[in-house]
Amino acid sequence: MAESEHQDVMVIREGAVATVLLNRAELHNAFNEAVIAELTRVFTELGTDEGVRAVLLRGNGPSFSAGADLTWMKRMSSYTREQNREDAMGLALMLKALNFMPKPTIAVVHGPAFGGGVGLVACCDMAVATDTATFCLSEVKLGLIPATIGPYVVAAMGERNCRRYFLTAERFSASEAKAAGLVHEVVPAAELDTTVETLLKRIMEGGPKAQRASKELIFAVGSRPVDTYVIHDTADRIADARAGAEGREGVGAFLEKRKPSWMLKG
Repeated sequence: MAESEHQDVMVIREGAVATVLLNRAELHNAFNEAVIAELTRVFTELGTDEGVRAVLLRGNGPSFSAGADLTWMKRMSSYTREQNREDAMGLALMLKALNFMPKPTIAVVHGPAFGGGVGLVACCDMAVATDTATFCLSEVKLGLIPATIGPYVVAAMGERNCRRYFLTAERFSASEAKAAGLVHEVVPAAELDTTVETLLKRIMEGGPKAQRASKELIFAVGSRPVDTYVIHDTADRIADARAGAEGREGVGAFLEKRKPSWMLKG
């Protein structure tokens, strides 16, 4: 896809890496229905773009994302229940598009990530944060709940941590976010880009079809007991991978001590 010309969401392509930049710095990258719709479109298109191997999600300016735009929240306060449900479905579908994107995704976090911003981080496969980043699930302070982001944040942080941070709405640090499982790496700001580049290098070493299939595997087995269905399903999945062209190329390259074709393209 071409670089996005949307004012509030920019897509920057550098080779096989696409950066989705939240570009409302003056509003701390808070989002409204228009930004949500554009993010949904961008995530969906990047997911099907064969030239993209990895997607970075960043925020412009001093914040990653402050969550919901105050003007948008003001409009929502006068909505009927049905209007609120329709509006919430837009956010839910955007989060789904990011969470299930068939490409590796990395949240690159600096500054505050609040409310829906935490949801964006949780939907990414990997998250790297500066040591000064802060997080907050602030919804209960407004008499609301972190509903549409809930499945992804609970999956990332676990029920026990969410029972604290959903209910207290307290701010927590990058190190606390790492301990809770929300982010994988916490580094000084000067090391942020280098850390991301290291992750991208590792991603480019893997087969793109295998990475897509690996994500599908996680979603398929993550919440299921290891029953007869799962045993047969996982055997089918590895059989498909072994018999597929990418699997044969990868194993052949390993045995022949050469780089597989997807690394030569990168």
